[in-house]
Amino acid sequence: MRFGYGSQRGMILLGVVVGASALLGGLYGPAVRATSDSSGDLQDSVKDFTNVLAIVQQNYADKIDVQKAVYDGAIPGMLTVLDPHSTFFDPQQYSQLREEQKGRYYGVGMTIAERGSQTIVVSPFVGTPAFKAGIRPLDVVVKVDGKSCVGLTSTQVADLLKGPKGSAVHITLAREGYPKPIEVTVNRAEIPRPAVEYYTLLRPGLGYIHVSTFNDITTDSDLAAALKAVDYPRLNGLILDLRDNGGGMLTQAIGMADMFLDKGELIVSHHGRSSPLQPYYATDGNHGIDVPLIVLVNDNTASASEIVSGAIQDHDRGLIVGETTFGKGLVQSEFPLSNDTALWLTTARYYTPSGRLIQRDYSNATLWDYHYNPQAPKQPEVKLTDSGRQVFGGDGITPDVKVAAPKMNNFEQLLVARGILFPDPHSVGDFAEFYLGTQPNVTKDFAVDSSVMNEFTKFLDKEHIDYTSADIQNDLPWLKWEIKREVFTSVFGLNAGYAVQLENDPQLDKAETLVPEARALYQNARKILAQREASGNGASL
Repeated sequence: MRFGYGSQRGMILLGVVVGASALLGGLYGPAVRATSDSSGDLQDSVKDFTNVLAIVQQNYADKIDVQKAVYDGAIPGMLTVLDPHSTFFDPQQYSQLREEQKGRYYGVGMTIAERGSQTIVVSPFVGTPAFKAGIRPLDVVVKVDGKSCVGLTSTQVADLLKGPKGSAVHITLAREGYPKPIEVTVNRAEIPRPAVEYYTLLRPGLGYIHVSTFNDITTDSDLAAALKAVDYPRLNGLILDLRDNGGGMLTQAIGMADMFLDKGELIVSHHGRSSPLQPYYATDGNHGIDVPLIVLVNDNTASASEIVSGAIQDHDRGLIVGETTFGKGLVQSEFPLSNDTALWLTTARYYTPSGRLIQRDYSNATLWDYHYNPQAPKQPEVKLTDSGRQVFGGDGITPDVKVAAPKMNNFEQLLVARGILFPDPHSVGDFAEFYLGTQPNVTKDFAVDSSVMNEFTKFLDKEHIDYTSADIQNDLPWLKWEIKREVFTSVFGLNAGYAVQLENDPQLDKAETLVPEARALYQNARKILAQREASGNGASL
């Protein structure tokens, strides 16, 4: 059983705003420049803005930060009126975006986050200098090359940790249970950010691959390497996990889908008011490999992940299992601006092979509701897959088999809210940090026995957590699993933590049982398509 559970400076900035306005005119050129009146409207609007900015800068009660007013106020405010995904990136954000897209950088290989005035390690990446140096989740980054990190933002600390390839950096850490600071010196290296975080054989013949993102250059190659590692052509089934994958680059989504679809099959298309229809097809194809495919999705599966899921579903290539996806099907085109800034502007919408719109409606929703409280459409689109099955559009990708993720009860929510446990596969909570401070020599034989649970309840008392013996007893299986996962993540790294994570995953359990159904679905679809081609009707897309 399993329990799984984003002056002169003022004039320069003004130039950016005007540039953004000009971009809007250029992208939507035919409509915007249709009459002299519309051109005059644009000029009048820009003039009004410059007058307002000048008045504010000269007369506001307090001295204003013009950069903040424009970067964080004027431009985002304009884009918010358009849609939830058009975005402006200031120089720092744009640099970070490019780094994430490229999938690699030079540093020590760990994610960090702010906690009060401190910066803590969220997780070191397996095999990186940070991992090899023994850095653990929840270690506090005290100093970098002798510079105190107290009060710095995580971005400032990250900048200190990055540097030329091969250069040394000295890091001072504080760790629970260790009376003295931990000093480590590591050599910076090129840090890949793999799109495939974990893969394994769940049992002989059944492969599992978790794809966490779609970065600029490595997603399809990372997937290809993982498929090779699990000996994909010889599998009886493959589970592709796209849960919590927020998407990324279109090219990588196309490359991934191409590995599973037949050559020539439509993967996705997009078009917009000033963007002509652009279809994308499988150019290489799956070379006849017909391994049954299950794709796991949830409400955080978005964008590129939905493109892959929708193509697989529309072509009956596999079964989609889990929860309805996020519904992010807007095309953002990137437009670099002056001063190392950039605009991501929605220029088109994505459609699955059957013609389904991926994007869900946002016209009458607040930003909060759009992101956290989505409402299903009253009249969803209805389209047909290759074999004639009904599928639905305008609200993300609806699974073929719905399996809800278990919801945490009140006690579990309390433990997470207080940071005692942290049920995210990338990090750990306070108890694991505390426990490893008293028991540093954990081996892979570690089991959460009565002595560990005694330490856990003592820790709850120390932290003034209200609980009853019934709370502990009722949640004992979940508590043991979560504690083991966090300990393994801390000591042995993300891959070991993932292995434990998969021991308690009802969505994955269900997916394993659906392999025969996925095989039958694909075989039936190919038979129907063959019959259509023989009769001269062709495939209905």
